[in-house]
Amino acid sequence: MKWKGNKMKKILWDEKSYIIDGKREFLRSGEFHYFRVPKKDWKRRLELFKKAGGNCVATYVPWCLHEPEEGKILFGDCDERDVETFFKLCRDAGLYVQCRPGPYVYSELYCHGLPKWLCENYHEILARNAKGEIFQYQSISYLHPKFLAKAAKWFDAVVPIMNRYSLDNGGPIALAQVDNELMGIHEWFGSLDYNRASIGIGVKGGRYPEFLQKSYGSIGILNSAYGTDFADFHKVIPLPDMSQKTVEDRRRIKDYQDFYYLACAEYIATLIAMLRKRGVKLPITHNSGNPSMNSYFHETIDLVGSKEFILGSDHYYNLSQDWDQNNPTPKYAGKCFYSNEMLRLYGFPPTIFELPGGSQAAWPPSLPEDMNCAYMLNVAFGMKGFNYYIYTGGPDNPQNISYKNNYDYNAFVSGDGKIRPTFKVMEKFHDFLIGNKWLAEAGMVSDFHIGLDWEKSRSHHYFSERGDFVYGSNEAWQFVQKGIIMTSLNNSFTPSYSDLYSDGIIKETSKPLFVAASVCMAKHVQERLVKFVKAGGRLIIAPVIPYLDENFNPCMVLSKFLGGVRSEAGTNPRTICPVFKIGDELMRDKYFLFMDIPENAEIIARAVDKDAVVGFKSKLGRGCVIALGYQWHHNYQEHSNVFCSLLRIAGVSEAAVKCDNPNIWAVVRSSGKRSMLFVMNLFASPQKAKISVRGKSGKPLPAKSFNLKPMAVETVSF
Repeated sequence: MKWKGNKMKKILWDEKSYIIDGKREFLRSGEFHYFRVPKKDWKRRLELFKKAGGNCVATYVPWCLHEPEEGKILFGDCDERDVETFFKLCRDAGLYVQCRPGPYVYSELYCHGLPKWLCENYHEILARNAKGEIFQYQSISYLHPKFLAKAAKWFDAVVPIMNRYSLDNGGPIALAQVDNELMGIHEWFGSLDYNRASIGIGVKGGRYPEFLQKSYGSIGILNSAYGTDFADFHKVIPLPDMSQKTVEDRRRIKDYQDFYYLACAEYIATLIAMLRKRGVKLPITHNSGNPSMNSYFHETIDLVGSKEFILGSDHYYNLSQDWDQNNPTPKYAGKCFYSNEMLRLYGFPPTIFELPGGSQAAWPPSLPEDMNCAYMLNVAFGMKGFNYYIYTGGPDNPQNISYKNNYDYNAFVSGDGKIRPTFKVMEKFHDFLIGNKWLAEAGMVSDFHIGLDWEKSRSHHYFSERGDFVYGSNEAWQFVQKGIIMTSLNNSFTPSYSDLYSDGIIKETSKPLFVAASVCMAKHVQERLVKFVKAGGRLIIAPVIPYLDENFNPCMVLSKFLGGVRSEAGTNPRTICPVFKIGDELMRDKYFLFMDIPENAEIIARAVDKDAVVGFKSKLGRGCVIALGYQWHHNYQEHSNVFCSLLRIAGVSEAAVKCDNPNIWAVVRSSGKRSMLFVMNLFASPQKAKISVRGKSGKPLPAKSFNLKPMAVETVSF
């Protein structure tokens, strides 16, 4: 099919933003399920979204709906399956389409969007736990050959329709998503996948034995690492996550985790290859299920790259009363901060492919003020594109095979077509973005960097407990989230992430680098930190100095650089009142000690209850290392005092933003030519604050007073 009139321009991107028709733009998308919204109202609701400032819609094309019986693939036989008319109307409305054909789509559909017959008739393709047991009859083993063969036949049917309506043929489809919230179907419902047929456990030449052979080279080296006596690689049996009793157990669990992420990357690459083979030339997208899953995709991005693939994330704050919070609280904002920063470091314009446009639960409610607050804080922390989940829904019917009678989702436009008060929030938000397009290329004005060690952010499978180690990797990741990020924003210091897996950090020496370390740190990361310091960088490291690599093998690169310094627990369960002193601040809390500190090191923190070093500063090369044997989750003023002391020692005396109310968060985004201050009250009561920012000259601008409503974000351009 060739469309009359001008083609819609391709959607391009770089690490800063999306680029449409040569201009930097925000991707402003809304989820619109043609199979739920009554067909008679498609045109009106699409035009409403376009008029409200949207530029894209997204829709699933559910396999379960279009192939209700095996081999019986239906398109256009009823309103709910008339996807081609829907695509035509999107083009007429001037809206791009992100097409999401699965295989998985979730969306509260039976079998999460897979055909019921597939899950019921082919039990061999179901995912298994480490014991070989099926843990959910809707969780598929991604790489099972029979599943991939069935998925390929589905793509044979749906892809020609996608191609007819793609941008290349003058249609509206600009982006194609493969699968949905990868790995959630396993992790959320019981286990990683250990299906022997697809994983190759116990099979010579199978995926898992091949992975182990490539990792270890010889079975003898593996047995030494595992404390086992397996006869061959195909005889190796993985352990479940809960077996973390020994170092050897942790290695086995971590190995399987790494293999699983690599296998999931292979699955994504396989789906992309299926689309490409069938003629799809569009950029491919995918959405991480939540911020904590972003790092699971490191192998995927290594495999498929970032030139024709975009990873985004999902940022919900309220889906039921069982959710962590029911408002966009500081805890939610902290997750949004690190999620957007992770996506930026991957090389993508940070995109939230499921930004809440409502909630599947009628209670607790999705309130206009909360939604506006969530949208604005995401922009403050770097969001450059988004897709509301959902923009509008509709009544479900037996064709949809859904868990719900009416998929209304408390969305902007209700299932029966009524415009809710939240619609005005969406309009106002779009007006803000369109009126400030320059924000699409703006970056965070930061005071210091937080070192992102990707492995720590996904270490909970094998290092959820400290065990006999001084300090664990998951603990270090929690320290980043609940300590460093929270304390810095409470004290008006703005952080940004720096990728410890990239040599780029060696050139980023103008600002201190704060690294939360555990006993484990990859050799290449330790070596990079040494180079950073030698190049003139100021490294803050807490609460321990690593002495193992990421696989629990001895690795003391950083320790040797510091003259052989070692970390020890400074307290034990019998210690009644541990106390240490940093500067003039007494800290009554558990701490770690440093033994054999570098010669001529300046001691910055001492234990009070014993003669021992808790912190030191050592000048090395052109830079310095500031080490403190303490970690915290932000709760007390003392935490602020300790943090500010560390930054002062590292040479940061003033922040880019000064705020007199620690409960108000304020950050600045700048394009170089223009800047904007974002002021956030993420609490349920009104608050006041006086804030000043550093101008282009480097001098503070006159302070401005703010009276903020509950759950509100205000902005000032300068």
